[in-house]
Amino acid sequence: MLHYVAHTGSRELFRLAVLAIALGVAYGSSQVFGVSFALGAFFAGMVMATSTLSQQAMRETMPLRDAFAVLFFVSVGMLFNPAIVISEPLALIATVAIILAVKSAAAYAIVRAFGHDRAVALTIATSLAQIGEFSFILIVMGTKLAIVPAEAKDLVVAGAMLSILANPLLFTWLDRWTARHPAPHPEDPAPR
Repeated sequence: MLHYVAHTGSRELFRLAVLAIALGVAYGSSQVFGVSFALGAFFAGMVMATSTLSQQAMRETMPLRDAFAVLFFVSVGMLFNPAIVISEPLALIATVAIILAVKSAAAYAIVRAFGHDRAVALTIATSLAQIGEFSFILIVMGTKLAIVPAEAKDLVVAGAMLSILANPLLFTWLDRWTARHPAPHPEDPAPR
């Protein structure tokens, strides 16, 4: 369908077709498989990525992506319950510690196990020192299915917000640390 629309030469029609397919797959997934609309949107993104026209679709929908990103973060901000900071400070600290430290340590170990150097492993570990959109989908589904308690949603949302705020600080620290500890060049002689 995307190939047919692309051959019409109309950018507006192509953009509309991409949006219609994405929303159609998201809605269809939610209706047929009983998943949330957000998880259906994730499936739509996976379907669109398999298309040979995925790069063109991404270029054409970039303005929409930015608008949806703003809408997403505003909606996440509306999920934030500030009372969790006062009512469960230790649980919140533990949640943020798991996100920042445990997740980063696991990422660092995996990257090092694949043979990459320390600088690459630290960069990837720092990049993953936050949780993203998919965690919100999972926690909402988990609370709906009564797999996790409802309070966990407040902890995950607050932990996500704090980890997203901390991530630029971690990258600043990484830049300073990398400047003080430069990676050795392969042609440099080994230390004795």
